[in-house]
Amino acid sequence: MRKAFSGQTRFDCQTIPEVKLNLKCRDEIIPILRGLQHAYSQPQLRDEILDLVGQDVNEHSRNDRGREGLDYWHITVLAAARLGCNLDYDKLQDLAEQHRALRQIMGIGDWQDDIDFNWRRIRDNISLLKPETTEAISHLLVAEGHRLQPDAAKKVRVDSFVVETNIHYPTESSLMVDGVRKIIGLCVDLADDLGLPGWRQHEHLLKKVKQIARQIGGIGARKGPNYMQRLKKPYRQLLKQTRRLLRRAADLCEQALSQGASDLNCAFRTASIKHYVELTQQVSDTARRRVLEGETVPNEDKLFSIFEPHTQLYKRGKAGQPIQFGRLLLVYEDAAGFIVHQHVMDRDSQDVDVPVEQTRALQKRLQNTIEEISFDCGFHSPDNQTQLAEIVPQVCLPKKGHKQSADQKSSASEQFRQARRRHAGVESAIGALQAGNGLERCRDKTELGFERYVALGVLGRNLQTLGKLLIAREDESCHAAFSKRSAA
Repeated sequence: MRKAFSGQTRFDCQTIPEVKLNLKCRDEIIPILRGLQHAYSQPQLRDEILDLVGQDVNEHSRNDRGREGLDYWHITVLAAARLGCNLDYDKLQDLAEQHRALRQIMGIGDWQDDIDFNWRRIRDNISLLKPETTEAISHLLVAEGHRLQPDAAKKVRVDSFVVETNIHYPTESSLMVDGVRKIIGLCVDLADDLGLPGWRQHEHLLKKVKQIARQIGGIGARKGPNYMQRLKKPYRQLLKQTRRLLRRAADLCEQALSQGASDLNCAFRTASIKHYVELTQQVSDTARRRVLEGETVPNEDKLFSIFEPHTQLYKRGKAGQPIQFGRLLLVYEDAAGFIVHQHVMDRDSQDVDVPVEQTRALQKRLQNTIEEISFDCGFHSPDNQTQLAEIVPQVCLPKKGHKQSADQKSSASEQFRQARRRHAGVESAIGALQAGNGLERCRDKTELGFERYVALGVLGRNLQTLGKLLIAREDESCHAAFSKRSAA
C-alpha cells in the first residue's frame, strides 16, 4: 500500500514549503533540497512527477493493497539525493535517518521513528524507477528552470565523455577465470539440488584454471624476448581446461532439463549457466584468434567483462586515461547549466554518428527554442554540418584537421568565434557530473542499472542547478548560490 505523499500536517515538523534551509552552508545538499522544495510547492509539477514515479513503483501491483511502503515523494527525494550528493546507499540511509532538513523535506516529523530506511529498502525502491522515468522527471525540472529563466535554452553546447563501468582491468585469461568461476558455482549448486554427479572436484578444477591464469599473468607482466611465443603454451592449457568445463556444464544443463522439465526454477538456473557459457566461449574464441593465430581482433568482437558485457573499450587519448572501459554519454548543456538532454550511445557508435538525430529530438522537445549550438571537431562530418544547419539557425561545428580548422576560423562569423570560445565551458559541466554526481564510474550492475545510474546523476545535477537558480533569485550573496561557472 502506497500513497503519493502525506498531506496531513504534523505538530513535530513544518509543512514542506515552509522548511527553513541553511543558505549559508555550501554543501551540495542545500540546492538539491531547495529544488525539491520548489517542485513540491508547485502542485501541477509535483503531481506530474509523482504520477511518473507511481507508474513505475506500482506497475505490477495496486497502491491500495498490501503492507505500507515508502511514499512516492520519499522515493523521489532519496533518488535525487543519492547521486545529487554522490552517496552510496549506506550514507544515504544515515542521512535519511539523521539529517533533519532532508527528513523535513520528505515530510517526516521529529517524533516519527517508525519508518524503516534500511539501505536495502532504499535500494530496492529506487531500483523500481526506470531510466526513462528518471529522465522524464529531469525534463520536467528543466522545463521549470526554463520558465524561471526563459533565455537559457537558446544556447546549447554539446560534448561526450566515457562513464566507466565497475569492472577490473580485462585480459582474456582473467575473463576466462571469471566465467569458469561463475559457471562452476552455478553448476555445483544445481547438481547438489538435483542429486547429479560429476562436480565433486570442483574446487580442484577451479584451482587448476587459476594456476594457469597466474602463469599467463606472470609472463605478460615481465614480457621479455619472444613473450608472445611463451604465452602460447599456457594459453593452450587454459583453453583446453575451459573447453572441458564448458562441455561438462552443457551436459549438466541437458540432464537437469530432462529431470525437471516442468520446473521453472530449474529452467531459470540452466538458462543462467548457458548465458555464462556463451560469454566464456566468446572470450575463449578471441583468445585463440589473438594469441594462437596472431590475428588482430577488432573491438566489436571482444568482450571486456563477463558480468558487464555491454562495456566497450575507448581510446580517446585523454591525459592520464588513454584507455577507458565503459560507455559514451552524450550531454547537452544550456546557458543556465541544465543538462537538457543525455544519451547513452550504443557500443559501436562514435561522436560523429549521433548529433543529428539527438539534436533533432531535443529541438522538437524544446519547441524549436535552440538558436545556437556548439560541438567540438569530433562530431564533424559534411553531412552533419548540412543537416544540423537545417535544425538550428547557428551551428558551431569545427572541422577536423589543423589546416581545415584554420581556414574555417579565418572565414567564420563573430558569432561562430564566440560560440567556439564558450564551448570549452561544457567541460566544467562534465567535470561536475563526474566529480559531484558519480558519473566517473558507474556503481550499479547490468546495462539497465547503468542507464538508471546515468539518469539519476543527471537528475541530481539538474536539481542542483535549479536550486542554485532559486536561491540566487532570493539572495545572490548567500553561499549556497555561489558558482564559478560561466554561462553558455
